[in-house]
Parts: sequence; structure tokens; C-alpha cells
Amino acid sequence: MSPESETSNTFPKSALPSLEAAKEQAKRLRAQLESEGTKIGHGHALELVARQYGCRDWNTLHAAIGNRPPIVWRVGDPVSGRYLSQKIEGEILAVETVGPGWFRLTLELDEAVDVVSFESFSNFRKRLTAIVGPAGASVEKTSDGRPHLAIDM
Repeated sequence: MSPESETSNTFPKSALPSLEAAKEQAKRLRAQLESEGTKIGHGHALELVARQYGCRDWNTLHAAIGNRPPIVWRVGDPVSGRYLSQKIEGEILAVETVGPGWFRLTLELDEAVDVVSFESFSNFRKRLTAIVGPAGASVEKTSDGRPHLAIDM
């Protein structure tokens, strides 16, 4: 069974935290429990965090996240991918870190995309802003479960 298949439907791989964020979450959990009178080891805290993301254990979560270096987004970098299921290409105009492994990206697209799916109405945009995670996908999803924005990695 692959690590990705062992994650819950609630947390797709694109929504998993970075390794640093998961370890920090375990550290905060351990401190909170200790302040309430329950002492646990760091390993136990890591296992509890893994279960919160639908994984059997820490090793499974670690494999699902991957042990690759974090993505670095830079202003001016070219990007391609899909926005609302439409192919896009463009350039990064702005990058803001919103959490470990999570970034708010503003993109200038080469071609405008229609952000409305209604047949008798259109709204074209060449500039998009979205928060993407370590896998380059937004947490926000369309009604069919696809991320609003998915950047090719």
C-alpha cells in the first residue's frame, strides 16, 4: 500500500503539512498536554499527529509528506498548471509565506481564464491569487473535488 493511499480523504497529500510543520505541531501538542497534567514523549506526540492526518503512524505520514527540500517560489518564476480545470501558464508576481510549506501566490497569466462556468455569462481573469501547499495545490476545491489551483511541480 502506498503512503498516499494510507492518508484520509479529509487530508489529501496536497493538504499535508511540511515535515517541519508536523514536528512543530507535535511539539505544541506535547506542551499542551503537559500543561494539563498529561506527560507524553515526543515520539508518542508524533504518532498522534500522524493519526490526525489519517495515517497509521508517523512513518506513514513522513513518507506521505516526503523528505524532499521545501519548494522555493520566486517572483518572476514561470509557472504552469491548472486553474478551475483550465490549463494555465504565467509568471509569479508576488509570494507571501503563510505557514511552513504554504504560500500565497499572485500569478499573471499569459492568457485570461474564464472563472465562471455558467454558459450565458463569463468573467475572464489574467491575475490570480491563491494559497498553495507543499505539493503546489490549493486546499480550496471545486464541487467535483479538484483543487482550484494546481501548479505543475
